[in-house]
Amino acid sequence: MPPFRHTLRVSYAHCTIGNHVYYARYLDILEVARGEFFRETGYPLTKLQEMDTAFPVIGVELAYKAPARYDDLLTVELWIAELKGVRLTFGCRILNQNGVLLVEGQTRHVCATTTEKPKRLPEELVKKWGMFC
Repeated sequence: MPPFRHTLRVSYAHCTIGNHVYYARYLDILEVARGEFFRETGYPLTKLQEMDTAFPVIGVELAYKAPARYDDLLTVELWIAELKGVRLTFGCRILNQNGVLLVEGQTRHVCATTTEKPKRLPEELVKKWGMFC
């Protein structure tokens, strides 16, 4: 299964005075892409909240390979690396408009209630998202 892809343009707010994306802004970029993944698969964040379900980040591992710069058009690729029990792990890559790999890694999440208590992944999500593994 090909990864989920989301495209976005680097804004000036993402960049340092040296015209490269500040390293922590990649977390914001990944958050936007995950939100689009949820929406695209029929589970926007508001629907997940109605299901008393949230996916707080419990770990991040990113390797920075090359800088993104103002006005670059980025493609964020996401796939599910783990989907079981209370765990959801996304693998990720960020590429620029020339296909150059800029960032790769993963974000680890725990399935939780909206009051932050861990809970098993809802079966309907496991069925729906299993195709992205």
